[in-house]
Amino acid sequence: MNVPVVSIPREETQPVFGFLGMVALLYLARSSEGTKELLGWKPVQLGLLADLEQGHYFTE
Repeated sequence: MNVPVVSIPREETQPVFGFLGMVALLYLARSSEGTKELLGWKPVQLGLLADLEQGHYFTE
């Protein structure tokens, strides 16, 4: 997707992201299986990458 990515020091997250900077620093890893079980979620549509590969979001 050619989106540039840069790393910023922890102390710069709040000025850049506001209150979300604190959330971004938390370790909130969760597997999709755990999320499905916790929420009773049963996805029925394409996954993100398969959906993007359909080509209807971007034009060249």
